[in-house]
Amino acid sequence: METVRKQLKTLQRRQQNVRNLCILAHVDHGKTTLSDSLLASNGIISHKLAGKVRYLDSREDEIERGITMKASGVSLLYRQSIAAEKVAGSGSEPEHKATEDYLVNLIDSPGHVDFASEVSTASRLCDGCLVLVDAVEGVCTQTHTVLRQALAENVKPILVINKIDRLITQLKMSTHEAYSHMSMILEEVNAIVGTFHMENLIADDARNYQEALEQARKSKESFSADQAADSAVVDEWLLEDREDEHLYFSPDKGNVVFASAIDGWAFRIDHFARIYASKLGVKEASLKRVLWGDFYLDPKTKRAIEPKALKGRALKPFFVQFILDNIWAVYDAVENDREKLEKIVKVLNLKIIPRELKQKDPKPVLAAVMTQWLPLASTLLAACVEIIPSPLQAQQVRIPRLLRSLPARNLLAQDGGAGGEEFTEEERAMILCDAASAHTVAYVSKMFSVPADVIAASLKSAGGGVAGSTSDRVQLSSEEARERRRLAMVEERAARRKAEMDAAGDVSNGDAAGIARREEADARSTGVMEEVEGETLIGFARCYSGTVRVGQTLEVLGPKYHPSKPGLHRTQVKISKLYMMMGRELQELEEVPAGNVFGIGGLDGKVLKSGTLASSSNVRSFGGLNGEAPILRVAVEPVNPGELDKLVEGLQLLNQADPCVEVILQKTGEHVIVTAGALHLERCLKDLKERFARIEIQVSDPIVPFRETLSNSPALPRDTEEESAASELLPTGTVVTSVSGGIAKIQLRAVPLPRNVVVFLEASARRLKALTDSERVAVDTELNERATFIEDLKQKFAEARKDGLLVEKDLWENLEARIMAFGPEDVGPNILIKEDLDLWYRGTSGKSESRKGATHAEECNDQETVPDESDGKETKLLRIPTTKDYESSIASGFQRATLAGPLCNEPMSGVAVFFEKFDLNLEGVDILGRQIGLLRGQIISSVGEAIRQAFLQWSPRLALAIYSCDLQAPSEVLGKVYAVLAKRRGRILSEEIKDGTPFFQIKSLLPVIESFGFSDDIRKRTAGAAIPQLIFNGFEILDIDPFWVPTTQEELEDLGEKADRENVAKKYMEGVRKRKGLFIEKKIVEHAEKQRTLKQK
Repeated sequence: METVRKQLKTLQRRQQNVRNLCILAHVDHGKTTLSDSLLASNGIISHKLAGKVRYLDSREDEIERGITMKASGVSLLYRQSIAAEKVAGSGSEPEHKATEDYLVNLIDSPGHVDFASEVSTASRLCDGCLVLVDAVEGVCTQTHTVLRQALAENVKPILVINKIDRLITQLKMSTHEAYSHMSMILEEVNAIVGTFHMENLIADDARNYQEALEQARKSKESFSADQAADSAVVDEWLLEDREDEHLYFSPDKGNVVFASAIDGWAFRIDHFARIYASKLGVKEASLKRVLWGDFYLDPKTKRAIEPKALKGRALKPFFVQFILDNIWAVYDAVENDREKLEKIVKVLNLKIIPRELKQKDPKPVLAAVMTQWLPLASTLLAACVEIIPSPLQAQQVRIPRLLRSLPARNLLAQDGGAGGEEFTEEERAMILCDAASAHTVAYVSKMFSVPADVIAASLKSAGGGVAGSTSDRVQLSSEEARERRRLAMVEERAARRKAEMDAAGDVSNGDAAGIARREEADARSTGVMEEVEGETLIGFARCYSGTVRVGQTLEVLGPKYHPSKPGLHRTQVKISKLYMMMGRELQELEEVPAGNVFGIGGLDGKVLKSGTLASSSNVRSFGGLNGEAPILRVAVEPVNPGELDKLVEGLQLLNQADPCVEVILQKTGEHVIVTAGALHLERCLKDLKERFARIEIQVSDPIVPFRETLSNSPALPRDTEEESAASELLPTGTVVTSVSGGIAKIQLRAVPLPRNVVVFLEASARRLKALTDSERVAVDTELNERATFIEDLKQKFAEARKDGLLVEKDLWENLEARIMAFGPEDVGPNILIKEDLDLWYRGTSGKSESRKGATHAEECNDQETVPDESDGKETKLLRIPTTKDYESSIASGFQRATLAGPLCNEPMSGVAVFFEKFDLNLEGVDILGRQIGLLRGQIISSVGEAIRQAFLQWSPRLALAIYSCDLQAPSEVLGKVYAVLAKRRGRILSEEIKDGTPFFQIKSLLPVIESFGFSDDIRKRTAGAAIPQLIFNGFEILDIDPFWVPTTQEELEDLGEKADRENVAKKYMEGVRKRKGLFIEKKIVEHAEKQRTLKQK
């Protein structure tokens, strides 16, 4: 093993022989089992334990649940045999074979949707991926997700159809049925890839078209020329016909592997093409083209024919006749006919010990035969070496695309220069993957925590001790065993000699130096073990250019860093440790050249979740990884209040070590953890208690977000007669209020937004965030993006107008010029709109909005002033406050109101607030007095309260956070699945049987608030036959008024005065209000009836 590690270190410098890949799949499709076979090929675990030990699942909860919860890396050595060149002109086969070594950096990623962020971190670091699909379950939810991720990151995929053994042993399919079933899976995967490719093509084409249009406009001066340029671009523009053949999977290309990881076998069709080419006397390349597809062997002519030439003959396709029939025969012989199995072994020339073939248990017999005949590790690694590009090739394609997606440099054109001029010297070094470059650039995709004993064991192993405790429990290779025995004998001999010399009192200088070095190493190892008590944070990184070395000082660039502002989001770090990741262990390195994946120490407190390391501050940051926002939150506190400091430190470690979790300190002082789902929450709380904080903690009930929105109907009558009479004079949603005794008078109106506009604003949160970012550097770019956004918004309102979804169509005229703000927090799906364009400029000498850029001095000169003689010395001019001065206060009131609505202090959604009037009456008011000083704060609170009152004039609704629930279940448990979903207010969307299987694919929607314990409940009711995948699917309006009570004669007759039917919306609303400590109108005794009186005897 030590020899292998030395070879791996050497191979890191040979970038053409490095392959970086990850394994992506849906949960339980066999990723970790497949990894075991690859690890066994390097002697990390025994071949007999492959598929059972799940070596890369090192956490206790991973082992207990049988699913992967974190991305784990391991470096593997693959030795490929290469046939020597034939003797020129002889035509004879080579007499010997040469070998070439490859370094394969493998990352095993989780398949559960709660840990989708781990998939993003893995795919960002890799150049290729293995996409696993279960041969029985087929394409599932996460299969779509990982394929999209692979295409987005420009990662080269290899399709692995796994668990083919289930088609034989579980579904009892014939070879022809299995071939048809796998063909359907392949077609479905290719259809998904084609859909994603077309989406990307259309998006890129639209962006390029806008850039070309803008360029044409800039090149013309006159308006007429502008129109001519636009029409010329439109006439000449055609949808780009981008080559997509390389994206699709086909067995004859070598990018499809058929496998059974649990039985340890896999093959590509080129393996059988080599075997049958000589037997049939045809070229290997020709046979490879017909081994997959509807091609048949004509027994008379010995030629391949197509279906139309069958003429009614019952022939089998090549794939069935030459491949599947043989595999099915081996499985049948192992189960039923051992004599036939011995003949098969002899024909295949396999070297299997006779006693292994005589075992009663068929599983080890099958594994022994199949692993020798069709070895999984060599098949997969050969495919990786052949299909996946080296870092030298991959970075020439991936890095330019990544750099173009980053914010443009200041003072540079958006479209860059021609050829390589658009890239700096540092960026060109990344594209070329230049390890000798002086410009070092590395990207840290995530931070992960490693227990102290793993670090200490790694250091002890580096100092000559026994390797980590984990590997002691697995079978060692013969080379490693011999090496360990030799080291033990040397140490024993040295210790005996030292004892003898100590007794004699005569120690030579050389021996003393050697002993001193050994003692120093032991002391250093002991010191390290004491130092690393607890947890150590390590960065999961990849070097793109230069060489990262221990002791090197690099710049740490945060996700928001930009070279034009080098003082922001930048710090320095000295690299203390570098590691080669070996699964559960770490191997120390002195340096890592470009193109390699590695672990990096010393980033604690420097990198939060992700970051860019560079030797120069002239490098653009690669930014963070985009993923689904976490939705599930809980509040935590220590059982012992005196341990609050430990909790805070533990939360900081958790926030760094998990790429998806968010830790929030609320204004109330609560520490809140936000996670992606129930399983992710469980893992975070376990880590917090046992690893990071190491204290007992109390956890609140899960906090689920709601949204408060409006329906298009007025509110149910709840006011007194006087209030009703007054409100009849104004449109629904209008409120008039005065501030500070009538100094200011406000009139505003709340109106529901059309649903399509709300969806657009929710999807555009990142665009709005970028437009309101105070640290943006390209002003021209920002103006263009704002104009584009406003145009898109106008289009959505036009669609709503066409569909008749607008409330009072006249309200929405000239909307783009009247928008004041979006909320809450400037990015939400609510809009504050000015009723009148001149609202803020009344009394300001008729200034228009075009004067927004005027200086403060110019404004003061234009506005009315009064003399100030308060000090009695000199007369000064004071500017009279105008409505313009309170615009920010009104916007702040709007933000506060939309952040906490009137129902249960949850954010509003889908509300447009029209600010109709704002009048100031300063007659008799001292401009320098306290009353004017307090006016801004009073306006903020008054505007917020007025918006809440206007909101309640419409019939309010709660919007629930919704999960999309996908699961597969056999027909016999469908009733139990429906019962669990109905109990939790789920709604079935579709139910389809998967062709060729007994499984039904069920898609449904489930409220997040009803989802706690859902997975456990459905597993118990179905005896583990159905395992759901819950994916956050946005918010859905619950169409029930939380204030509804039976009032009409029909309702009273149906429900009675007690309203026996539960108002679900009211139940949710009161639950949130109770949790937040808000007032709840609840009667202790309601509808009391006469009680029975017991007489005393």
